[in-house]
Amino acid sequence: MLEFCKTVLKRVSFDRRLFARELKKSFSWLNYEDALALKSWALATYSNKYTQLIVTTFAAVHAMDA
Repeated sequence: MLEFCKTVLKRVSFDRRLFARELKKSFSWLNYEDALALKSWALATYSNKYTQLIVTTFAAVHAMDA
C-alpha cells in the first residue's frame, strides 16, 4: 500500500489541491509506521514545493486518530 500511495502522489504532484487530497487519503489508509515512512519520503521528494502541506496534513490526520 505504501508503494501505491507513492505512485499516486507522484502522478498528482503537479497540482497542490490534488496532492493535498491524495496525501490526506494516503495517511489515513496507512498504519503509523508506514505513514511515517511516507512522510519522510514525501519531505525528501517534495520539500521544495510542499513542506508545510506535508507536515500539517500528517499532524492533522494523526491528531484525529488520537
